[in-house]
Amino acid sequence: MTPDWIVHVVDDDDAIRDSLTFMLESSGHNVRAYRSAEHFLDTADTLDRGWILTDVRMPGKSGLDLLRDLRERAIALPVIVMTGHGDIPLAVEAIKAGAVEFLEKPFDEHRLLAALEASRESAMRGDARAAEKLEAARRIATLSGREMDVLEGLVAGRANKAIAFDLGISARTVEIYRANVMTKMRAASLSDLVRMVIVSRD
Repeated sequence: MTPDWIVHVVDDDDAIRDSLTFMLESSGHNVRAYRSAEHFLDTADTLDRGWILTDVRMPGKSGLDLLRDLRERAIALPVIVMTGHGDIPLAVEAIKAGAVEFLEKPFDEHRLLAALEASRESAMRGDARAAEKLEAARRIATLSGREMDVLEGLVAGRANKAIAFDLGISARTVEIYRANVMTKMRAASLSDLVRMVIVSRD
């Protein structure tokens, strides 16, 4: 269980909202329940980690509208959509709009908990990737213009002599720039350096 992750249940049906809250809290999750997408969006900008479990068809803003609003606000919490049998086309549209999963009612507790865990792991991998990308970009920003030229040559797989020829400088000078690049990028090897550059551009 992840204590700082909260399941935000968005459903206009009081009975379903209460049932889901009880089920999730019984399995050890922290839960907050909202009677509408509008009610949830009132506090959405303050959220950090967690899931959104929303009905796809609701009065006012639908689950699809909620997904679009979250994207506009750059809120990247994983969204799981609940749908009735007749709402499968809407659920598919929700997946295309950014939902990570849809669950057709009635669904069992095991499937819901499995969907939450899978989306949590995916989001955490995304967080780690984003942090790695930002750090790589910061390191690249410390390079001088000539160091960047050498870096591009290295990433392209060119030998020191070929880089030297391209830049009109000596191979020895390329070696010095290469050493500076490795130090500033904190790269343990050439493959490590290349990986950081690829991550920064992904």
